[in-house]
Amino acid sequence: MEKSKVYFTNFRARPGVNLLQKLDKLSRKAGIEKIDFKNKYVAIKIHFGEPGNLAYLRPNYAKVIVDLVKELGGKPFLTDCNTLYVGGRKNALDHLDAAYQNGFSPFSTGCHIIIADGLKGTDEAYIDINQEYVKTAKIGRGIVDADIIISLNHFKGHEATGFGGAIKNIGMGCGSRAGKMEMHSSGKPLVLSNKCKKCMQCIKICAHGAISYNENGIANIDHTKCVGCGRCIGICNFDAVKSPNDEAVDILNKKMTEYAYAVVKDKPQFHISLICDVSPNCDCHSENDAPIVPNIGMLASFDMVALDKACADLVNAQKPFENSNLGEQIKNHIHEKDNFHINHPDTNWESQIEHGEKIRLGNSKYELIEIK
Repeated sequence: MEKSKVYFTNFRARPGVNLLQKLDKLSRKAGIEKIDFKNKYVAIKIHFGEPGNLAYLRPNYAKVIVDLVKELGGKPFLTDCNTLYVGGRKNALDHLDAAYQNGFSPFSTGCHIIIADGLKGTDEAYIDINQEYVKTAKIGRGIVDADIIISLNHFKGHEATGFGGAIKNIGMGCGSRAGKMEMHSSGKPLVLSNKCKKCMQCIKICAHGAISYNENGIANIDHTKCVGCGRCIGICNFDAVKSPNDEAVDILNKKMTEYAYAVVKDKPQFHISLICDVSPNCDCHSENDAPIVPNIGMLASFDMVALDKACADLVNAQKPFENSNLGEQIKNHIHEKDNFHINHPDTNWESQIEHGEKIRLGNSKYELIEIK
């Protein structure tokens, strides 16, 4: 298989050329202008950052891509789907508040924000892919309705997937709340009896008769009837219904990769990753620990698998910061050479790349082309 092209520029900015101009130049050199954007709806998938976390990408970077898409005739919008976990982005109203708090607005970025799976994370479309682990993916409808997919990714560590890059931003990020449950879990949702308020909304939303109430009015889910659609998670306003989050890390990565396949299936795609403020954990945390390696640069490619592999290789070529989680962990893993394995020893990021290549999402072999 021919090597995929991945374009790279560093974070050096000398007088007369700033980083935003370098991002614009990188995107053009990587071929974004080859896509026919005219009158097309363009989903720019980005993580708006959990409130309290400061490692997310600045909205200034998003505006560069928005302006470029508009120049090429497209109709861009920034988008993400609601989170499965309890936090600041589990419904569209909180999610928009988080985005605004972190500086994302039509005034700062030049386009609107659409939370793709709707108010409660239940506005989803079903995409048949018939892959090894996922037969039908549950994707936020706003993303499915888009004509073109662009990912703008903050490349960082992750406590479950090893790292978070393009595959995770697209695969996990574009899944509805039910889709995220499918990726994270091998089982079906559970009711936390101490949080159940006996409102009976979940029994109304269940189309399979799987929910009943005990003598105290507490909800119970019959797993012999439950199909794992996740509607009860979305409808509960009290966080009383949860996913067990018990999937093995390799299977989690493979499901996530298959979801990424579903998102970009039959659509033009383009991916950009920034390796900066490389925190040890996901931007879904309400805090960000010190970066584990120095800022490296910006990368772009039509191939998300090659892009993630190139980013991982660049991070692994760096010497860890001593005053970081990686710097602390390395003392206990002196024979380990992979920074992501040291950062989170129970993870296996390679399974994302291997499975992505297996299902023909992309290519692990790449040519890195530096843009001065």
